[in-house]
Amino acid sequence: MPSPKSRSPGRSGGSPAPGSPGPGGSYEFMSLTKPLRRQGSDPAAARLRASESPSRRRGSGSSTGSGSGPPEEDGIRLNPSLGRVALSSLLAVDLMMSRRLAVCACEDSAWGSMRPLTKLLEVSGHGIPWLAGAAYCLYQSDSAAGQEVLLNLLLGLLLDLILVGVVKAVVRRRRPAHNRMDMFATFSVDRYSFPSGHATRAAMCGRFLLAHLVLATPLRVLVLLWVGLVGLSRVLMGRHNVTDVLFGFWMGYCQYNLIEMLWLSPQTLQGLMGQLV
Repeated sequence: MPSPKSRSPGRSGGSPAPGSPGPGGSYEFMSLTKPLRRQGSDPAAARLRASESPSRRRGSGSSTGSGSGPPEEDGIRLNPSLGRVALSSLLAVDLMMSRRLAVCACEDSAWGSMRPLTKLLEVSGHGIPWLAGAAYCLYQSDSAAGQEVLLNLLLGLLLDLILVGVVKAVVRRRRPAHNRMDMFATFSVDRYSFPSGHATRAAMCGRFLLAHLVLATPLRVLVLLWVGLVGLSRVLMGRHNVTDVLFGFWMGYCQYNLIEMLWLSPQTLQGLMGQLV
């Protein structure tokens, strides 16, 4: 008769088989309340793998737990800054007003019959006529004071072209969608809208003329009226938005201050004219 301590055949040793007697002669059974542990398994590693599962990494949006919340980046997108909201509102109002005021954008517009007049105002504020006129008057002038004023006006016009071109290239705001690209003598940066070069030039030249020319009161009023009409025509024709013109007026006003700071004295002018001759 085999001894109770004898091991069952086929098992090499170690722990007794389920249902077989243990070392003390009593039978040992697996507990029904404890899960079966596989050999080499680690509970801590299993919990770590569960925490790194794709379902947990995707977030807790599908979970029903009360402590789950939106990701931090979603909260930032849902709560934009006050400055960004104000800027978006301003741009929306600007686009709406510009579209409503573009009554001369084409011949079929509400005021399409006035388009030739607005195009005449467009040419009057273009850079080429001003540059050509200032250069011709400088060539024909025979007084030192007149040459000084005209030379500084010419330099101011060149400065205006450079500054407006730089700002347009940096901002790169497209012209309004309702604009007809039939402008007079356009260049590479003229496909951009911000700021209005006509508005900057009109404001700068208008202030220059009022400061350095002796004009009667009706002529001074006429200069101011021309400045305002040039800016208004840009919006009526759909060339620019309202903010493009307003910023252009402010930029042209500041450009005159820069011209006054860089003003060429008569001595410097005579030296330059002597070198040219």
